[in-house]
Amino acid sequence: MLPRYENKLNEIRTQLSRLVASIISANGETLQAFEKDQDDLYESARIHLKTIQTDANTIDNEVIKTLALYGPEAEELRLLVAFLKMTNELDRVGENMKKYNNRIQELCRGECDITIMTPSIIQLQKTTLNALVYIHDYLEAINTSDAQELFRKVSVEESKNDDLFSIIEKDLLNLISESHELSADYVKVLSTLRKLERTGDRTVNIAALLLYAQQGGELNFHA
Repeated sequence: MLPRYENKLNEIRTQLSRLVASIISANGETLQAFEKDQDDLYESARIHLKTIQTDANTIDNEVIKTLALYGPEAEELRLLVAFLKMTNELDRVGENMKKYNNRIQELCRGECDITIMTPSIIQLQKTTLNALVYIHDYLEAINTSDAQELFRKVSVEESKNDDLFSIIEKDLLNLISESHELSADYVKVLSTLRKLERTGDRTVNIAALLLYAQQGGELNFHA
């Protein structure tokens, strides 16, 4: 491939890596805010998410221009298609994190007691954080990384995520049935934590896209 084209691919990859890094920073600070009960960390986390959609749109435009200018084929075409689809997944991950950040802060100030499930909530968020870190590390060394190994590691985190969410969901349903006066609040907790569960699905989708870019085949996405 032409050096200019290779430089453009590297530029887009770098933009994607930075986008993932912003979401990781927001996730990490939100986790710390929850663990330490610090409102300023919730606010700090939200700063990292302010431009997620704009940044994703910028990357989309760069991918489309690259497709039009260079007409890539085979592996290079798969990579650009993967990048184009990844921005949508990352935009949704960012949106899920925004909603989770706002709602978990509000719920921690509410009347419902979620202390019993705090360790599970922390582990639930760590699974999404771990998966995003794996994706970021892959993008940083994409030419020497193994997409199959990435997919395996991300899938393991998503499986943990599903198991943890199932445990928390069961606990919350019991609380809802036992505490009628706080049932609406516990329903909010459940819907809030579902944002993390869906983020786990999104990280698998991203890993599947990178596997497709490297090896080809078919894509099977979580809804």
